[in-house]
Amino acid sequence: MKRSLPLAVAAGAVIGVLGGMIGLGGAEFRLPLLIGVFGFVALQAVILNKAMSLIVVLTALPARLVSVPYVDLAPHWSVVVNLLCGSLIGAWVGATWATKMRSATLYKVLSGLLVLIAVALAASHFGELGTLELSPLWRAVAGVIAGLGIGIVAALMGVAGGELLIPTIVLLYGVDIKLAGSLSLAVSLPTMLVAFARYSRDQSFGVLKANGRFVIAMSVGSIVGSILGGVLLGVVPSAVLIPILVLLLLLSAVKVWRHD
Repeated sequence: MKRSLPLAVAAGAVIGVLGGMIGLGGAEFRLPLLIGVFGFVALQAVILNKAMSLIVVLTALPARLVSVPYVDLAPHWSVVVNLLCGSLIGAWVGATWATKMRSATLYKVLSGLLVLIAVALAASHFGELGTLELSPLWRAVAGVIAGLGIGIVAALMGVAGGELLIPTIVLLYGVDIKLAGSLSLAVSLPTMLVAFARYSRDQSFGVLKANGRFVIAMSVGSIVGSILGGVLLGVVPSAVLIPILVLLLLLSAVKVWRHD
């Protein structure tokens, strides 16, 4: 029962709703569940989370292109290229680190990253996101560095990285937050594919074959939940929802830190 398919669908749906209500995929909430509820070890949980994040992003792209058409995104192609110059390298480096870390160390790293995501989530929703005044050269340099860091974090956690990419795009390039959401997907997809390719070279990648039905079940739940969460967007005020989600992430960080 611990890894039953109905439970996987239900958990995915809850995660999808939480993510959809704030415009994210919810992978940052899925990772602690894979470890704490479904009993996967750290690296297995990261690989499974990456696979499901990839599925969710691929299904989200068509809907996103309907709400924000390609013609609106095309003028900002340089933003995507700039961030990818760092994130693709970061994804490979982060996945390499994850495969070489001892499980005990990876649990501690994942716990720290959950705290980072909680801080980023609170800052992006309650802070003032202006635009940094930088010259074109320094903006490009900052974009590569930011992309590198985001790629590492996304690979280590198995997430798409939208919770970090969206505020970065707004801060560095002054792009509208709705456009930033679509641009983040354009950065996330190739970044995830690179991390996925690196993980495929590790023996722990076999967890996908052994748990294929589980991955599909939880992914379906996540997709349905994210659609429902999108419908419910704005129903629960951000002033109420975001502190609850931040608290969940912090509690998850504590649980993962204490994991043996």
